Amino acid sequence: MKGEEWYQTDEVAQAYDAKRFSRGGRLIDRREKRAVLEALTPIEDRRVLEIACGTGRFTVMLAERGADIVGLDISSAMLSQGREKARAAGVTDRIEFLRGDAARLPFPDDHFDTVFAMRFFHLADTPAKFLAEMCRVSKEQVFFDTFNDRSTRVLYNWLLPMGSRLYGREEVDRLIGGAGLELADASHDFVLPYGFYRKIPNQLAGAFRSADTAIGDTPLGNALASVSYWNTRV
Repeated sequence: MKGEEWYQTDEVAQAYDAKRFSRGGRLIDRREKRAVLEALTPIEDRRVLEIACGTGRFTVMLAERGADIVGLDISSAMLSQGREKARAAGVTDRIEFLRGDAARLPFPDDHFDTVFAMRFFHLADTPAKFLAEMCRVSKEQVFFDTFNDRSTRVLYNWLLPMGSRLYGREEVDRLIGGAGLELADASHDFVLPYGFYRKIPNQLAGAFRSADTAIGDTPLGNALASVSYWNTRV
């Protein structure tokens, strides 16, 4: 995985949410949470696995809505932040945080109703293997997002020290089919890349987001979308 050692440090874990989801990053957080809720609803009493759960922002949100959820991540420091969030939210009885490898999930076949991953596949060195494992342990649904190769993310990637893996529609279709999944629904968003929003104040980000959404609601906007959400069925 790209940036694996960097990702696992205590310093990164402690500053992760503040760096990415403050300022204009707040609207990214809201949009991503809405995408997860829309895809996974109804969520109450469902068994859910989140791959690369990080600091638990989705894990805790879903537990608060009644899911029985496991959050898996390779970083002990990130998991520690997630456990603190779960305690603060009073949902420790519905969450289990585990350190593990997404390429070798420590669960039997068909163990969960839903398996999902956010902000994961752009770092994946073997995406087919990861998606196949997600499919193996899910009996109903697999949901994930990708960054796209026809978006402004291409330009932004040049500025990143470790870059991101970008995907085209044909590659995503091959990955989904190769894992034995069927695409149920897809949505595409953010003509402007995430990094742009994180650099500007939240009030200013809202104005850009309005223009971004207006463009995104057109065929051109879909074609140039920075991120896509893929809702698949086993």
